Amino acid sequence: MSFARVRALVVVGVLVVAAVVLVIVALTKDTQGDPVGDSCPAGAPRVDVELPDDPAEVTVKIYNGTSTQGLADSVTTEFKNRRFTTQKPAENKTRYSGIADIKYGPDAVGKAQLLRAYFLDQSKMEFDAKRKGATIDIVIGKNFRQLATSTEVNQSLAAVGEPTVPPGACAKPITKKKDANS
Repeated sequence: MSFARVRALVVVGVLVVAAVVLVIVALTKDTQGDPVGDSCPAGAPRVDVELPDDPAEVTVKIYNGTSTQGLADSVTTEFKNRRFTTQKPAENKTRYSGIADIKYGPDAVGKAQLLRAYFLDQSKMEFDAKRKGATIDIVIGKNFRQLATSTEVNQSLAAVGEPTVPPGACAKPITKKKDANS
């Protein structure tokens, strides 16, 4: 065996040993190995920030915050026609001057983001960490004219972006949805 070949084998051997040591050190000193969400403070609510795949996954209850008779009924019908799950509409105790007031809890953060797009990001968003269930209450105000079209909703969703975790809360671990083909 020639000297050049021996030298090449020694260099390759040293490189292999160095690579093995580097991999072992990287794996043992890795600080990113903790699962996401373990750093959530005690008592902080876990919120669902996933956007729904189908409007039927979203349950809404519409309140009329105006003096216009039947407004909650007509908006409920509009949401029903867009495949949302709806509850019986009701009158709000106080009048609302804005377009819409969307009230939701930890189980509906992603769903509320979808509804926000139906009002072209001009609704008031009210997160209540103590609220139970995934039903979203929407108070229709005197400045409401109509729900956005499907094209406007898609554009609005792109503009507002992905749902964010409200201050003081933590995201729930994302669950893998079953593929329709499996």
